[in-house]
Amino acid sequence: MKKNKNLSELMGYAGKHKYLTYSSLILSVVSAVLALLPFVFIFFVIKEVIEVAPNYSQAVNVARNGWMAVLFALISLAIYIGALMCSHLSAFRIAGNLRKTMMGHIANLPLGFIGEMGSGKIRRIVNDSSAATETYLAHQLPDMAGAITTPLGMIVMLFLFDWRFGLICLVPVILGFVSMFKMAGPKMAEDMKNYQNALADMNNEAVEYVRGVPVVKTFGQTVHTFKRFKGSIDSYYKFCIAYCKKCRMPMLMYTVFINSAFAFLITLALILTGGEAVTQSLLLSLIFYVIFTPVIATSMTKVLFMSENGMIVADALSRIHSILDIKPLPDAKNPQHPKDNSVEFQNVSFRYSGTETDAIRNISFRVQPGETVALVGPSGGGKTTAAGLISRFWDVTGGEVKVGDVNVKNIRKSELTETVSYVFQDSRLLKTSILENVRLSKPNASREDVEQALHKAQCDDILAKLPDGIDTVIGTRGVYLSGGEQQRIAIARVMLKDAPIIVLDEATAFADPENEALVQKAFEELSKNKTVIMIAHRLTTVKNADRIFVLKDGRIEECGTHDKLAEQGGLYARMWQDYQTSVSWKVGGAIL
Repeated sequence: MKKNKNLSELMGYAGKHKYLTYSSLILSVVSAVLALLPFVFIFFVIKEVIEVAPNYSQAVNVARNGWMAVLFALISLAIYIGALMCSHLSAFRIAGNLRKTMMGHIANLPLGFIGEMGSGKIRRIVNDSSAATETYLAHQLPDMAGAITTPLGMIVMLFLFDWRFGLICLVPVILGFVSMFKMAGPKMAEDMKNYQNALADMNNEAVEYVRGVPVVKTFGQTVHTFKRFKGSIDSYYKFCIAYCKKCRMPMLMYTVFINSAFAFLITLALILTGGEAVTQSLLLSLIFYVIFTPVIATSMTKVLFMSENGMIVADALSRIHSILDIKPLPDAKNPQHPKDNSVEFQNVSFRYSGTETDAIRNISFRVQPGETVALVGPSGGGKTTAAGLISRFWDVTGGEVKVGDVNVKNIRKSELTETVSYVFQDSRLLKTSILENVRLSKPNASREDVEQALHKAQCDDILAKLPDGIDTVIGTRGVYLSGGEQQRIAIARVMLKDAPIIVLDEATAFADPENEALVQKAFEELSKNKTVIMIAHRLTTVKNADRIFVLKDGRIEECGTHDKLAEQGGLYARMWQDYQTSVSWKVGGAIL
């Protein structure tokens, strides 16, 4: 019932191509039936040869029966190829529609969802889970139809020629089924789910680890620094080893039983002869069944993997639903327009799903239009969370976030996106031209507008060294940009968008001193006549902010200008002192 439900759901993504899937099932059944007919003609060949022995010249129908066996084998193969062509056309369309549906849904989800689930896990679900359905529909489903048809036809043939040999052939089949059930029973569905979870966790942690490689190389750390990544590898290793050990004996017994049919046949033949001469009919049956029974092993192996394949596709659909079942943040039913460029937090609290404590707790502050404020504080204090709430990466669990004196929940998503621009700590560029990368924020912008934005973002030196200037495609012919250069391109993108409110999240984190200076100049240009909320660990970048909010443990600990906070001797003053000490460290006589 569940398999039918899975297939029915997949057909919902097929459109008119679902009839190709049904056609592939019918063709596969026909192919499986025809594939058994060559054995009938082989039986006629053996029968004629034995009957005329030793006068083999009287076997006049051997060639005809042999060619008939070849003909039906070729017809069966041709029909099976037709079945695969139909199934592949449908499978490709369904996998493509699944990916489009998931990506369209992800595009409507808040950015906070990607951060919580992890980009590696999302990519694995979109790519691998849809690929699992493609493999299932293109190969496994038509093979399943054939695998079910073949044993049914075989049972008829087993009893058609000699019921005694047919009956003895069923003994290893039954024993094989018993062994198979121990591997492919209900417990396997849970094992398959755990396997996919372990693989997804390892993939997600691998992505995060690779992104952190620059830090590892800089500070000479080892893989053990990334405990979660190593832990995910260890968990995957332990699960695979334990699962293999659990399946070792059942798989051994299954292989022995399913390939031992000939031993049962010979035993029966010896019993039937009773020590007397072998009759022609007995010899004929024995030879035929010895030739025919290997098909049993092939069919049974397909049945074995058929149950596993069904569990894989069921798990794939479950993971696809883990994305599709997440509801986008509701859009405003009665939308209002922001009155100005102010930002206000009123008793705001927020808690991430699955956690027991608030990331930010009951914070309130107001940023006036055109004002530049900074959020600083120890790691985990809630700075990035607070900034994300402005762009509505998540919805608050308490209080209100307002833009232009309007609750962000009452502003249309499209208008909020146009009102607030977010510059991330690690801005990534697409593998396309710099022109198109900048145009992402304003697709209808002219080439001149893009060039002006790049100039204001201090990108002239970048364009000068690239082979095709603004038309250079990133990532081709060895064209790559440093972190600081990518950040300046990203700033040009935000400049082109020209949103009245700018959020800068550790935007100089990966910039070297030279690039940082240029990025700061770009920030100055970007911030003109804008409301700016900036997050920074490099405290020199926030000295000139109109106000600085110091966040610790989800609360605002201090607030004021740089000079005022430095004189108070509180948390900010200690952070400033520590920062000044760190930048004055010397290694080998050189100031870092």
